[in-house]
Amino acid sequence: MRKHEFTDYSMVASSSVVPAISILAPAYNESASIVENVRSLFSIYYNNLELIVINDGSKDDSLQKLIDAYHLVKVPYFVNERIATKPVRGVYKSTNAAYKKLTVVDKYNGGKADALNVGLNIATKKYVTCIDVDCVLEQDALLRMVKPFMSSPDKHVIAAGGVIRVANSCEVRGGKITKVHVPKNMLARIQTVEYIRSFLLGRMAWSKLNGLLIISGAFGMFDKEIAIDAGGYDTKTVGEDMELIVRMRLYMEDAKRPYAVRYISDPLCWTEVPTSYRVLWRQRDRWMRGTVETLWTHKKMFFNRKYGVLGLFSYPYWVFFEFLAPIVELLGWVFLIVYAVLGMVIWKFYFLLLIFIVSFGYLFSASSILIETFTFRQYKEKRDVLKLLLAVLYEPVIFHLYVVAAAIRGILKILLKSETGWGEMTRGGFAKKNESVKSDENQKLQTETEETANHVKEENHEK
Repeated sequence: MRKHEFTDYSMVASSSVVPAISILAPAYNESASIVENVRSLFSIYYNNLELIVINDGSKDDSLQKLIDAYHLVKVPYFVNERIATKPVRGVYKSTNAAYKKLTVVDKYNGGKADALNVGLNIATKKYVTCIDVDCVLEQDALLRMVKPFMSSPDKHVIAAGGVIRVANSCEVRGGKITKVHVPKNMLARIQTVEYIRSFLLGRMAWSKLNGLLIISGAFGMFDKEIAIDAGGYDTKTVGEDMELIVRMRLYMEDAKRPYAVRYISDPLCWTEVPTSYRVLWRQRDRWMRGTVETLWTHKKMFFNRKYGVLGLFSYPYWVFFEFLAPIVELLGWVFLIVYAVLGMVIWKFYFLLLIFIVSFGYLFSASSILIETFTFRQYKEKRDVLKLLLAVLYEPVIFHLYVVAAAIRGILKILLKSETGWGEMTRGGFAKKNESVKSDENQKLQTETEETANHVKEENHEK
């Protein structure tokens, strides 16, 4: 944080020589929030930017809502298909000059990875930022994300990721997070603690070792040419975000080119998390399947000295602590039941050990919340911090056991080859969570947009 204090991001924002960026936002059945989320992309501070929204054959009215909100018309467009994808049905541009940076692509359904590959084919800029369309970015997110690509002369930075935070119950106006709240839903609140613990501490540590194996699909930036040369996103896995990073790293390792994958510790992106156990189950099931598929595909790295930190530390860590951990925990419960039935458990020692383990987990989570409070202070009210600390008590009782069960289910699906898709992911949408945003504010925003468009038209006419 002290190092970032010396960076003048306003200079980066206004510079004409900063790297050009294409934002890729795949969308599938996002009708509830797609207009608001695309509006948030227009609020990003960056000079050389294009926005590409890929409608992956949505069954709802997502495309029509975009057409109506942003005055889109179908235009002739050549797609350089460097990566094979499902056919593109049409490319749309806006007749309103205020939205000239926006391109909407309509394609046949092929999954998120296929949609992102279409975005890679269409993108015209040097770097691509891949986000989930249900996310809301901080206005200076791209300024902070592009910094590692500009300030690493000795190594080729091929990818960078940032902190993802939970947007449930937050106030969103005009595509911006205006006020941060702790989620009202307990399930979302526990995931808030989980995200803080994972993003603020875990990934930062791996970045220091240059051993980061995953950048969240919710928000990441990549060198477009390296991503395409590595083959683009794998459409046969549900963990396309992790798999691409691993393959890009292998591509650079095999080419013996010095490179780095960076991580930005600043909160840059806000996303909705599941508020029902049914949706959470599908999500964690899918995460585990993606992890297993990636680890199996690139198993040659396991304790392979040729790949340095990647082969000796990062990959083994994911095998032992992400893939095998749920299995070990399940076996622990089985052995506990068997030993209890046989009368082999020393209950006094068992409960002492249990208290120690639970207390250690609570200390780790509480420390993560404390670090967040002393650094970025997204949750400024004391009662919000207290709510998070109390949520930690609930986590090992039900949440953790449920997540382990979902992970086991994902492993079984891989072994039985019973499912390969994403499954439906229901979202509430930001608009529904912000009923306090009145219609007159929406009218004001529309008026401002029309005034901007008229101003642009006048300037073009004068030129």
